[in-house]
Amino acid sequence: MSQKQHHTFQAEIQRVLDIVIHSLYTDREIFLRELVSNAADALEKLRFYQTSGQPLFQPELPLEINLTADDKERTLVIADAGIGMTRDELVENLGTIAHSGSKAFLQKLAEAKEKPALNLIGQFGVGFYSAFMVASKVEVFTRSYQPDESGWLWTSDGAGGYEIEAAADVPRGTRIVLHLKEDAKEFSENWQVQNIIKRYSSFVPFPIKLNGSAINTVQALWTRSKAEIKDEEYKEFYEFIGHDPEPPLARLHFTADAPLALQALLFVPSRNMETMGIGKAESEVNLHCRKILIQAKAKELFPDWLRFLKGVVDSEDLPLNISREAMQDSALMKKLNRVLTGRIIKFLAELSDKEPETYAKIYAAHGRFLKEGAITDFEHREGLAKLLRFESSMTPRGQTTSLVDYVTRMKEGQKEIYHLGGPNRDAAEASPYFEACKELGYEVLFSYEPVDEFVFEHLREFQGKTLKPAEKADLKLEAKEGGLSEDDARQLSNFIKESLGDRVDEVRTSHRLVGSPAVVLDADEYTTASMRRILKAMKQEGDAKASKLHLEINPRHPVILGLSQLRQANAPLAAKVAEQLFDNARLGAGLLEDPQTLLRRMNELLEHLVTPRP
Repeated sequence: MSQKQHHTFQAEIQRVLDIVIHSLYTDREIFLRELVSNAADALEKLRFYQTSGQPLFQPELPLEINLTADDKERTLVIADAGIGMTRDELVENLGTIAHSGSKAFLQKLAEAKEKPALNLIGQFGVGFYSAFMVASKVEVFTRSYQPDESGWLWTSDGAGGYEIEAAADVPRGTRIVLHLKEDAKEFSENWQVQNIIKRYSSFVPFPIKLNGSAINTVQALWTRSKAEIKDEEYKEFYEFIGHDPEPPLARLHFTADAPLALQALLFVPSRNMETMGIGKAESEVNLHCRKILIQAKAKELFPDWLRFLKGVVDSEDLPLNISREAMQDSALMKKLNRVLTGRIIKFLAELSDKEPETYAKIYAAHGRFLKEGAITDFEHREGLAKLLRFESSMTPRGQTTSLVDYVTRMKEGQKEIYHLGGPNRDAAEASPYFEACKELGYEVLFSYEPVDEFVFEHLREFQGKTLKPAEKADLKLEAKEGGLSEDDARQLSNFIKESLGDRVDEVRTSHRLVGSPAVVLDADEYTTASMRRILKAMKQEGDAKASKLHLEINPRHPVILGLSQLRQANAPLAAKVAEQLFDNARLGAGLLEDPQTLLRRMNELLEHLVTPRP
């Protein structure tokens, strides 16, 4: 073995080392991802030389990465049979700034206002130096793939320089020996190394062995052709990345070249964990670049309403190991988000047409996420509106319809899509707000969840048709014989208004009621009774503004006819009945705040009814 030659790091390299060793101690495990990625790159280059027919040193060596963890010696070894390095390449790659991008790294650090994340090291080719975060000494044994080259040993403690000397019996490739610091001895333990590899490097396209045992056994399915993948392989992959034993409801496996080169394998789980009381879910789609994990649970890949998805996205257009901070401001990530979101919406739309039963299961499990998107995502609102489903007055109980199908069934000349909120179908069909639509034959969408009110409020229109609450529909029934005269109805309305005072804004004759004596309407043009009820529930008691209500009376209903006569015979009792009528209408609308008053008055009226008259 020849004499050692000592070299001094370039000033920039030394500054990088000082920063890495002394300032960036969070998530130190990232060093292993960097070294394994470098090993995979070396193997990939070697494979290229193999296919090109170039002569190789030790062509029989398998293309694999071998890790050896020794907790007794407190060492970790990362070895590959890749292209290796010559002496000059050692100096160029590990001792100078020529290829490391260290200047850019230092400039980025100088510009950062806060302590940067350790992931920054991966953007600038300085990943090798992360080894010094955990190692007091690093030895690099390397031998170039070229047959006429020899082996070399590069050694450094990161404290100012390095030594290079010739080394005998070095196989092709590179073997990095990390002599771990006392506070980094955990990285010489099998379980810790295995966990890190499975987290960051599970899909490296070469076998990774730890102390002789393979640890990356699941293939990167998203890189393979769909035609050659069996359902069982998809199932195994989903269980691995989704940590879910139940099979997914659907999967989307696609490749795109424009506007971005990407590969994606996405799954729709069978369960919605948020409805199980576990709290708000996190995105479980991981971002990879050339099969290397860049960010687990990458929030920026999709809008928040798609957080129910699980899977993998791999884009070669990303700079390797891009940092989380960079993604938040990256135009590239925004473009990825737009492309992926549009593709998912298209996929769900196609599924709803070709496999309606499957889509029905997806909507039952995850429909609230699509509704959230319709409220919050203006860019994709039109596509999301087509995915929404509701029961309607023209669908069998338990079956839903789409806005698209509703429009195809609209009556000639109908310009509005009517919808009505309620706790369930029975309540919606019994609602006085439904009576006019039913009588005139207009279809009404029934919505049972509070979020539906906000969905309709934000959509406002669909395919040129206005979304209109049935409560606010300007529908008038043809006048029928019988009932109060116009003058009697006006006098009764005035009497009821005087009896109720400020509790009601206006009392008027209704042209929309069939079987109900009265109904209340919110005075605000855009606020329905359901919306008023929801808004009140969202506010603390006392914060909600008092409802300004209109009361409409049905001039043909027996209660109203009787009240008109009672007004002339017994005005005080008629006033009490008018109050009961108003509170009954508020109760039906879900707006009654004090049921005790209603019950007390009802008992008084019953007492009056059953008490014998002298």
